[in-house]
Amino acid sequence: MSTPPPPSFPGYRPADGATAHTGPTAAAGTSGFPAPTGLPTVVTEPGGPGRRRGRGVWWGVGGALVASAVWAVTVLTVPSLVHRDTVTPAAPQTAGYRLVDDLCGTARLTSFGQLYPSPSGTPYHYTTRTRALDDMYCSQYRKKVGSDSAYYSIYLQVQLHKVTDPRPEFEAQRDGLDQRRYQITPVPGLGDEAYLGYLDDPGAGDKTWHYLTHVLYVRQGGMTCYTSWSGSYQEGKGAAPDREQVRLALMSDTRELLRALGGTV
Repeated sequence: MSTPPPPSFPGYRPADGATAHTGPTAAAGTSGFPAPTGLPTVVTEPGGPGRRRGRGVWWGVGGALVASAVWAVTVLTVPSLVHRDTVTPAAPQTAGYRLVDDLCGTARLTSFGQLYPSPSGTPYHYTTRTRALDDMYCSQYRKKVGSDSAYYSIYLQVQLHKVTDPRPEFEAQRDGLDQRRYQITPVPGLGDEAYLGYLDDPGAGDKTWHYLTHVLYVRQGGMTCYTSWSGSYQEGKGAAPDREQVRLALMSDTRELLRALGGTV
């Protein structure tokens, strides 16, 4: 029996079928647009058009002076209107966590190794480095015994945010899990904030199948960590994995991993 990877968070996709809008078609004529009709007749004051134009110029100069004075007073009394875009938020601190080239090699997975001692396939990992974000990832499959057809997926991801504060996205991920009907449980004493999520998703065609997912999210300063376990079982064909046993293993191995990366959780 196999288990699909845990659900991912898709990005935006532009809507199809957008219609381009164009402006009105120009009418024939030297200007490209139809001549206006029905406009009121302008009556010129005595003294000719020169006098009228002069008054318009003085009104324009006076208006500009008034506008400049108002803006100067506004700048002095409400300086945030001018300077608010120049304020740069402080970069998040990575709380002593370090970057490693092989997250799978760093993650000992002591507890999960006792539950599922037989690896299945080759673990996959990557590490990326950018100015704003360092990202470490590991995924692997494990079995209770080598001949067992049932396997369990374990995913690990640690990100070091060096420019943007990850708190808003961290909270948004929790809200997203809640919308997907995960059971959310706060985890006190782990990082600055942490929470567990659990989902028992019955099969779409065969309701006797259950697809199970445990996730753990941790944030400490600019470090965010995501770990998960997923497995499946069929009613009447085998026992369901012990939920509490998996939860404790996930928390224990996550703490072990964060300490190995230089954390103090």
